[in-house]
Amino acid sequence: MHLHLILLSLILCTALRATPLQLQGNTLAWAVRWQQAMLRFLIPPLLLFVTAIAVLCMGHHGTMLGLSVGWLGCHLALAFLGWAIALLVWQFWRGWRSLQQLQAYSTQNIDNATVHLLESAIPYAAQVGFWQPRLVVSSGFLNDFTPEQVQAVLAHEQAHTYYRDTFWFFWLGWLRQLTAWLPNSQPLWDELLLLRELRADQWAAQRVDPLLLAETLLKMVNPPALPSQDWCAAFGTAAVSDRLDQRINALLQESTLPEAQPVIQIDLIGWLHLFMVFAPLLTLALHH
Repeated sequence: MHLHLILLSLILCTALRATPLQLQGNTLAWAVRWQQAMLRFLIPPLLLFVTAIAVLCMGHHGTMLGLSVGWLGCHLALAFLGWAIALLVWQFWRGWRSLQQLQAYSTQNIDNATVHLLESAIPYAAQVGFWQPRLVVSSGFLNDFTPEQVQAVLAHEQAHTYYRDTFWFFWLGWLRQLTAWLPNSQPLWDELLLLRELRADQWAAQRVDPLLLAETLLKMVNPPALPSQDWCAAFGTAAVSDRLDQRINALLQESTLPEAQPVIQIDLIGWLHLFMVFAPLLTLALHH
């Protein structure tokens, strides 16, 4: 019976992720896009976690709805949770190692902000870390950009610190790797990255000239970008094809920028999704 529960959860997760994204660029849609992307990104892994926990709590003895339960479902649940924990430890170790590598970088004070200097000709600026990230910029960025452009980029990066983006996207990145086999995982991840960068752009646009920020963004993404990890929030992130166009257009048309703190209101469908996440726990009452 446990296998039926696991199979049902897998079908629900696949169906939820398989539904095509409905991306909208108008002002009223930003909060909707946050809610749509977050719910569809988070619900499948959370449902799998709750299902695995429910199966382990019931154990491999007894019956459920008159059908006997076996050891295979428990072993699958245990394997999934073990894989998730191992992946989390691996991700955390990689992030910690990146922070340790920053110790070898020289530091510099720019606009009352301490930055770690990366010796690279490629323009690069990013927050690296978890709850209290560190700002990393490349020598190419400082050499090729004007002081005003540097200030615009730093304002954008300060937004990532304000919203703790590196911390939250570390966890989201872990869930992304855990459920990469589900359909539409990459488009959903790209959408979350875009919304994160749009929010940081809006925060920065309140402090620097939006046109200057757009000009700097175009200049930043022209060279080949350095690779970025889930615990990094780089200025050029999500700056490809139509994603870059959306950021530039939002900055050029300041009235279309999303709210810095989008109000996410969970509607009836959202509550049904949340109920679906915890529904496997109700099966505990059916186990004897």
